[in-house]
Amino acid sequence: MNIKRRKKTSIAIIDDHRLFREGVRRILEMENDFEIIAEGSDGTEVEKIVIEKNPEVILMDINMPGLNGVEATRRLISQYKNVKVIILSIHDDENYVTHSLKSGASGYLLKEMDADSLVEAIKVVADGGAYIHPKVTHNLINEYRRLATTGEKMISSGFRDVEYRKPLHILTRRECEVLQLMTDGKSNRAIGEILFISEKTVKNHVSNILQKMNVDDRTQAVVEAIKNGWVYVS
Repeated sequence: MNIKRRKKTSIAIIDDHRLFREGVRRILEMENDFEIIAEGSDGTEVEKIVIEKNPEVILMDINMPGLNGVEATRRLISQYKNVKVIILSIHDDENYVTHSLKSGASGYLLKEMDADSLVEAIKVVADGGAYIHPKVTHNLINEYRRLATTGEKMISSGFRDVEYRKPLHILTRRECEVLQLMTDGKSNRAIGEILFISEKTVKNHVSNILQKMNVDDRTQAVVEAIKNGWVYVS
């Protein structure tokens, strides 16, 4: 019987800190589905790497001495629409996230991420999704709520004041718990520890939540949950 092997996701790492690049490389080389095909230390190198190596996913540092990650991503996406970029940053401020996403990035990860989050993000983005670090998602949601409270112009449709209620008409009680913890900015591992379930089970719950809510990623799920009054936001 012939077993069809899944094509490895090709990855380029662009970061001016060599030790950080090496650490990321070591983590990703442990995954059978990934292949590191290029490295760079400046945003000016990215286009050449794309032309010569054609990576599917680029891990891009946001702060680099020559050309920063946001501008490098903007230039890259304008020329190569199929390239997927995940921004790596030490900043959890929503302004950095907003500028990164507007540049065309498909993901935003804090450098304090654990290995599982990095692997999960790459898989999600490689499959055409978007991934934002849970801590950053929580900050974005708080900013949206602040804008709604002050009446300022919002990036997306406005939140309305609604009474809190669990969405038991579409989600199970366990999925409601997972959705609340997603809103609190918890990672899959943290959710598993809190609910005393495996991380694999958490991933299954998250997948079911996205499907039932008809959204593409965690961020959209959390935004919709808040807009509908399905979760508490502290």
